[in-house]
Amino acid sequence: MSKIGTLKITIEFIFYWILINFLQEINVLRFYGEYTLKLCALYFLMQLLIGRYQGKVLLMYDEIRLLILSHLGFFFGSFLIFPFSSWTVRKIYGFLLLTLVLFVFAGCNSRYSHKIFRQRYKHNTLIVGTGHTAAQLAFVCRGNSYSLLDVQGYVSCKLYGIHQEQVVSKKQTIDLDAVDDFIRTHNIDTVLIAIPEINRKNLNRLFELFKGKVLNIKYLPQVTGLVTFDTKVEDFDGILMISNSRGVNQLGSYILKRCMDICAGLCGIIILIPLTVYVFFKNRMEGDRGPVFFTQNRIGKNGKEFKMYKYRTMVLGADKILEDLMASDPKIREEYQKNKKLANDPRITSAGHFLREKSLDEFPQFINVFFGQMSLIGPRPYLPKEKIDMGEYYEDVVACKPGITGMWQSHGRSDVSFEKRLILDEYYYRNWSFWLDVTLLCKTVKQVLYGRGAV
Repeated sequence: MSKIGTLKITIEFIFYWILINFLQEINVLRFYGEYTLKLCALYFLMQLLIGRYQGKVLLMYDEIRLLILSHLGFFFGSFLIFPFSSWTVRKIYGFLLLTLVLFVFAGCNSRYSHKIFRQRYKHNTLIVGTGHTAAQLAFVCRGNSYSLLDVQGYVSCKLYGIHQEQVVSKKQTIDLDAVDDFIRTHNIDTVLIAIPEINRKNLNRLFELFKGKVLNIKYLPQVTGLVTFDTKVEDFDGILMISNSRGVNQLGSYILKRCMDICAGLCGIIILIPLTVYVFFKNRMEGDRGPVFFTQNRIGKNGKEFKMYKYRTMVLGADKILEDLMASDPKIREEYQKNKKLANDPRITSAGHFLREKSLDEFPQFINVFFGQMSLIGPRPYLPKEKIDMGEYYEDVVACKPGITGMWQSHGRSDVSFEKRLILDEYYYRNWSFWLDVTLLCKTVKQVLYGRGAV
């Protein structure tokens, strides 16, 4: 158990006893004595078995996954604590309430304990490397509080004959011969080797250099994009093997995905009603008498076309205007042919700017999700005319239902080029899992709230 894990389990233990006693006082739950102790043991045993307090979680999405699994285990495990004859509808509702409250509190505890006590429990980190991988790794470390990795500097490996482009700060970069002093002066306890192209000889030399001087040494292997969200590293009798989620039978995950789509579709359609009223009156106030919705043929699963619903965010006759713009301005033509979008599109209405900024123009697609033509999470729904441009990515991309959101929307949205979108959508197909969907959903909500990368 990590130090911050000890803090979290202590806080949650105190809250558990306060909550369980409160629920019994107001007669929501009625049991005492050994059952209280058994439930307490079950709850924290589930948290420990799932690994919530081990300090290995590096991202918020990993923590959400552990929270869901541990609390589902607690809820269903509680049925084994009491005799089956003692269960009533009231008791089931009581345990459901108990589980939900514990889930919310544990989530808040995980998030804010990492933020509030970051300075106390952080890991002073040294990144070996100065290139793009090192810069990206540092960006991730700074961007999430769960890892508790605080990057103090970078190491150049020119002495080992490794020459990288200097992408990270030169002021924070040291040479290999200055490593010992830097570790002492900055209390470094974690080293991340971010040189994927490093050979075995130099990797062993780096391990020997840092061995005994820091607590943790980790490195990023060169696997040309095969390391995925749901990658499993397996020790095959001394041989390192990496497998991804596509090699696993995931019938249960597909059922969960469809259930999530149905629930999301129903909720989306309910929200769609007042939103449509708002858009209708907003357009009318601006003198726009055109239809609120429009449909467009898109490529669905296995290449079958379907009609996708969207809010109309462009002026009437937008296609003709685009043709005129492309004919009169070569730069606009080049930009549209490359990205299939215009960064500053003059055809978008003022109401459309707001809808696109918050991704609300996609809301009518919940109708498609409910009827199974789309999914909440999936590849981008491509236009039939883009099939040729999709090239070798086409077969993988259309193997999944297109989604309202997905890899490209949650990794930059409109800032991502057309080719990059295809790469991300192929990644999604090859590495799909239900937990990847949960992760992308959380990232999309964050993107929408902050409005980054939107049109």
